[in-house]
Amino acid sequence: MNKGAARLYNKLKKKNYTPKNICEVGVYLPEESNILGFINENIATTLVEADPNYITKINKYFSDKKNIKVVEAAVFDYHGIIELCRRDSSTFISQLEASPALINDNYKITESDKFTTNSILFSEIDHGEFDLISIDIEGAEWYVLKHMISQPKIISIETHGKYYTNPNINNITDWMKKNNYEIWYKDKSDTVFVREGVFKITNMEKFQLFFENIKIEFRIKKKVIKNVLHLK
Repeated sequence: MNKGAARLYNKLKKKNYTPKNICEVGVYLPEESNILGFINENIATTLVEADPNYITKINKYFSDKKNIKVVEAAVFDYHGIIELCRRDSSTFISQLEASPALINDNYKITESDKFTTNSILFSEIDHGEFDLISIDIEGAEWYVLKHMISQPKIISIETHGKYYTNPNINNITDWMKKNNYEIWYKDKSDTVFVREGVFKITNMEKFQLFFENIKIEFRIKKKVIKNVLHLK
């Protein structure tokens, strides 16, 4: 289990919270799943992945699990066919204005990296039962929230990373406030939200969040300074 996944699992265990129905959008490698600990507890899980190469790995890795439903599709703002650029863990929808690969790696889109897959609205697979959702789809996270039916107690979403800030961060933040979520904690790439009243966020957790925000802001300002110096 990767460190980020273990952190989410362990922190929720310390809060004595165990979800009953989970969805992860953007799985990548199955052994890197952000919710692997809960999958291994046989909790009902829906895994959504756009890349057929990783779908094969997911199906093989979890072949003995009866609690998993696998959906091969990209979640976006319409139902149809969509183009993606394959960049391993940073694979992204090509029409997005920003993604970690574009911002952090200065990746330039090439024809050889492109592939197409089905595009769906999240509402097509959300029947209102998810109480924990993990979203990591390289800049398209907002479109999960936009079409979500469930009111999960916990939402983990990729919002930042190195110099990258989610292009829809304002929409995400406004949606969270409107639907009564508060930030529980942040790590190097994700912000984890909890719906108000699920459990208490301690003063220590608030203190840690304060310093994590400072580190994130420092990295972004560092990028701006580098760009200014490069122009000179």
